[in-house]
Amino acid sequence: MRHRVVALVGSSLELYPVTCASAVFGWHGEEIPQHYDFRMCAERPGPVRTTLGADVLVEQGLEALAEADTVLIAGWCTRPDSPAVLDAVRDAHARGARIVAICEGVWIPAALGLLDGRRSASHWDLVDELSAAFPRARFDSKVLYVDHGDVATGGASATALDLCLNLVRSDHGAALAARIGRQFATPPLREGGQRQFPELPTSGPVPDSLAPLLEWITARLDQPLTVEDIAARSGVSPRTLSRHFTRQLGVSPGRWLLERRIATTRALLEETDLPVETIAQRVGLSSAVNLRRRFYSALRTTPAAYRRSFR
Repeated sequence: MRHRVVALVGSSLELYPVTCASAVFGWHGEEIPQHYDFRMCAERPGPVRTTLGADVLVEQGLEALAEADTVLIAGWCTRPDSPAVLDAVRDAHARGARIVAICEGVWIPAALGLLDGRRSASHWDLVDELSAAFPRARFDSKVLYVDHGDVATGGASATALDLCLNLVRSDHGAALAARIGRQFATPPLREGGQRQFPELPTSGPVPDSLAPLLEWITARLDQPLTVEDIAARSGVSPRTLSRHFTRQLGVSPGRWLLERRIATTRALLEETDLPVETIAQRVGLSSAVNLRRRFYSALRTTPAAYRRSFR
């Protein structure tokens, strides 16, 4: 049985986050395993007006949530507060379905108490209103997404692709998430703790977007790159580089580099039989001892145990 992802949409629909989800959970060709089945449902099936001015035909009603393994609540242009919708999502969660809410959709798990005592991502324009309405939840407008396993939340609509790829990574490993991401020519997978939106740089030649620099780093993971090397590539001092990374990504350049090396290690452990020593060389961690130490610190497991879980 494929994992059934059902996108619950409102009476008007912002297409972008829903189409991002359908792209991640859809068909990717014969060479990539298809683990998911994606569909949409609405409280009132039929034509649903989109922000593009065209209608989308949604054929299924709330009964589709009774069979969902993941309920995606995204693309809402109004606050989702229908009692029938709340009851259907509550029942799905009680049955064991994963609830994924993005932007306005965060109102539903918050209203159901699923975010009480938990940190949750929120769009910056909604955080004050959400915090006032649901004081037992902790809303964070800076991070991209927060995944608690049974409930995951994303901030702005543009976090949909990152959050959905992270769900694939959690379900089936880093290698599959990377293969799907490469089909969209996306930048390296962004961690949930990175910022929703970058601040404008105040000085220096580093561009508003760090994407070209991040791609340059990723292509050279096997090299003993240092923060000084990256700063030289950018034409700025290490201190200025760190300031730009922190503003735009929420992490230091050294931390970002280590996260990429760990992510590549995970993919190689999943997809190859390469010895740990060889993987260490390929990801720039120099030795098996260093790789094991870094890997355990990040994931609280060993490379050997991680590899066994995906074999």
